[in-house]
Amino acid sequence: MDKVEILAFGAHPDDVEIGMGGTIAKHTSLGYKTAIVDLTRGELSTNGTVEQRLREAEISSKILGLYRRDNLGLQDRNITVNPTNIRLVVDVIRKFKPDIVAMPYWEDPHPDHENCARLVKEAVFSAGLIKFKTEYESHKVKQILYYFINETLEPSFLVDVSRVYDRKIQAIYAYESQFIKKTGSIKTALNDYFVKFIKNRDGYFGSRIATDYAEGFIYKKPRKVDDLTKL
Repeated sequence: MDKVEILAFGAHPDDVEIGMGGTIAKHTSLGYKTAIVDLTRGELSTNGTVEQRLREAEISSKILGLYRRDNLGLQDRNITVNPTNIRLVVDVIRKFKPDIVAMPYWEDPHPDHENCARLVKEAVFSAGLIKFKTEYESHKVKQILYYFINETLEPSFLVDVSRVYDRKIQAIYAYESQFIKKTGSIKTALNDYFVKFIKNRDGYFGSRIATDYAEGFIYKKPRKVDDLTKL
């Protein structure tokens, strides 16, 4: 399998689209190979079935232009940091050999998003250890990024996604069972106001860099600067 430049993890199908769908669409348009790995099938979601969500994820993936999308099939609301799950995610990282790994911001109202970040962070570290033996050879990730799902915090940097923003929203609405209120569906935050929240947040981030829409990321690693005039 070819390596990818960007590998994004989400606890559930649609998490990555919410946090960085525009950034993915922008980079696939630039020719970068990008993959998404969903840890669970979102089987405990109020609306929709597992089969629906998997079909919706396929549609969304085509909209974003993904190189590949996988689902690890962990149990929804039971994402635990244990040796078995760490090894599972390590193999995914080593298989794709990404330069950048993205995951949800580590503080979020949904425990699954927080546990996704913890699990993937552990796996990124172990993936780089030569003596941590799995099916694939060790691989050191160059950068770890955190994207926002429910939070709006001060980002380390912002990505202008104005030109591809329609694709982000299309990718989100591909999950009709979650974001579109239909006859027989139960009213939730997702199908009531959440897309408006996403647009408002991305619009606010965009205003910070004098553009229409942007997505924010947290980047823990210090940035090396040799020339202040090139900041």
